[in-house]
Formats: sequence, C-alpha cells, structure tokens
Amino acid sequence: MLITRQELEAQEAARLAPYGMLSRDSRGRKYPDPEPEYRTAFQRDRDRIIHTTAFRRLEYKTQVFVNTEGDYYRTRLTHTIEVAQIGRTFARALGANEDLVEAICLSHDLGHTPFGHSGEHQMRELMREYGGFNHQAQSLRIVEYLEERFDDYRGLNLTYEVREGIAKHETEYDVVNPTEYNPHEAATLEAQLASAADETAYSTADLDDGIRAGILDPRDLAQLEFWQEWCAATGACDERFNDLTRHRFVRWLVNQQVSDFVTATDQRLGELNVHSLAALRALGKPVITFSPTLERKNRVLKDYLMENFYRHYRVSRMAAKAERVLEGLFTAFVKNPRLLPKSVQKKMNGETSARVVCDYIAGMTDRFALQEYQRLFDPGTPV
Repeated sequence: MLITRQELEAQEAARLAPYGMLSRDSRGRKYPDPEPEYRTAFQRDRDRIIHTTAFRRLEYKTQVFVNTEGDYYRTRLTHTIEVAQIGRTFARALGANEDLVEAICLSHDLGHTPFGHSGEHQMRELMREYGGFNHQAQSLRIVEYLEERFDDYRGLNLTYEVREGIAKHETEYDVVNPTEYNPHEAATLEAQLASAADETAYSTADLDDGIRAGILDPRDLAQLEFWQEWCAATGACDERFNDLTRHRFVRWLVNQQVSDFVTATDQRLGELNVHSLAALRALGKPVITFSPTLERKNRVLKDYLMENFYRHYRVSRMAAKAERVLEGLFTAFVKNPRLLPKSVQKKMNGETSARVVCDYIAGMTDRFALQEYQRLFDPGTPV
C-alpha cells in the first residue's frame, strides 16, 4: 500500500493541534520546486539538510571537547542528533509538527565554527570590522547560499518555516537574527520547540561529559537541587559513584526537563488561548516555558557548569589553542588570498575577501583547521 503526500498531509491535519504547522500550509520556497509524491515539504527539507556537506562536517566539530580529546565525548553532530530527538518528543507531546521540528533541529548548528563556542567568539572578533559573524546567520547563509546542489539557484531552497526556524533560534547563548523573517511575528511553535530542545540537550549533555572527563567532581553535585532530589527519590547516592550512576542520573535529569517543559508549555498555551497558528504568531514572542521552579533549578545548573566546566583550565587551554589557530588562519588568508585553494579564490567575485575567508574557516572541521594551520606555519609539514 502506497501512502501519498496528500495522505500524509491529511494525517497531519487530523493529528496536529490547532496551532501546529501543517506542511501543506507552508509559505513555500524561494524558487519553484514541485513537491515529491511521497514526502511532505518538511520531510523533504529534513532530507536535504542531512545530505549537505555542512551536516557531515558536524561529526568533527567541537561541542566542548576538541575531537582529539577522545572518542566518547559529544561532537556537534551527536549534539545535533540529541537536540532532534528531544525536539521530536516535545512536538509529539504538544501536537506540533515533528518533521518541521526535526528539520530545524538538524540545521540549527550548521554554521558553527570549528572548536565550539570559543571558535565562534574568535571568529566574531576577527570579523568585527567586516560585517560580523554569528553562527545562526551562518547556518542560514549555508542553506540559502553556500551549499551548491542545484543548477538553477544557490542553496537548498528550503521552505520558509525551516529558514525562519534557523533565523529565530533562541537560547541563552544564541542571539535571534530574524532579518527578513517578519521579526515582529512569533516563530512557529515548532521553531520554539527546537530552541528549547537545544537548551535541554546541551545542559544535560555537558554535565554528563564533564563528569565523564573527570573535570566535574561527583562530590560537588550536592550543591545542585536536581542531585538532591534524585538522591531522595532513588537512594542511589549512598552507592559509590560510577558510570552506571552517571547514566541513571543524567537519564533522570533529561526526563525531568522534558516532563516539566511539556506540562508548563501546554498550560501556557491554554492560559493564552492559543487556538490557531495565527493566534500564536500574533503574540510576537515565544510561548514556550519551563515552570518557575525548574527555571530556578536550571539557573543553578548552568551557573555550576559555567564556573566548574566551561571555565576549567583544561577547557580554557583548548579554547586558547583554538583562538590562536583561527586567528593565524584568518590573518594569513586575508593578507594573502593566494594562500587559499583555487576553488575558494574563485568565490571572491562579488564577495569581500574577509567574508570568503570567514566562510572557508567556519566550514572547517577541527581536524582540518589544525592541518591547515600546520601547512601554513610548520616548515616541516607538506603543503
């Protein structure tokens, strides 16, 4: 039995909440592109994102630990997969469009530089006089312009809603950059859920990686209310802390975050009488929320990670190395563009050299950036 796109769209209409974004109601693509017979528009977008060069490179881009630190720790790719997993759970529970949430989640970090947030910070400083840098804007630039997949136009020609979701992605560490995407209009609930999934994924995963790496001391977890609650509920804190204890605690923590979020957001939607997508957009700001109690606990968790993990000397040393590598590459390439590969030099027609260099460096994996640095500055390394 074949299930056509029209049938899939009808299933969406029957299943989704009134505020859910139906694929058949999309505002469309920039360029004419007939939709496939057996996939919805958002399913097609998801597939296009997965097949990009930028998505594959996420495997070797830093989340917190540089790839050379070990094979266990999360990379940008595994983080992205975890965000998509949590996002789909949010969408399923709240009656939103899972395919749209997944597409936004999978694309939200495409524009990240090598070496994680320290790499982005350095690139922002280097591009300060050349129009600036923001990984969200870079993600949008990738899907709208840099990926070359079609004869008639640049970019992936994604639907408006996926591009809007990238532009309006908002977390504590991400700045909204809606530009042409109706900045006074709230994003779809699906876009908002992708933002919440990102924040949930990185805080719980970074705690997991920090403990696993030995940077975070399990004995210090007692200052977290989450840990105190888990101890009271399970009695596991009387045991010797080991990998199984860590797995059980992180699993419990993710469940706490997800359960609280969907309950609080559902309540907020009811209180605001959000009875349609138009009503949700008219609010002009995100409707998603955690409960005040969980927000407070999350604040303590984030402050704990900032002080004990992100500012730890081992992480700071990695960041210092990353900043030196990116500054060296950027300065050399801008000063002498002939050092760039021919394929990159050709892109300078109509673009400033700094922007082309920025695109080139931001697209690098950690490993490739280190190799380029050696090729440029180590006399013993073949060019």
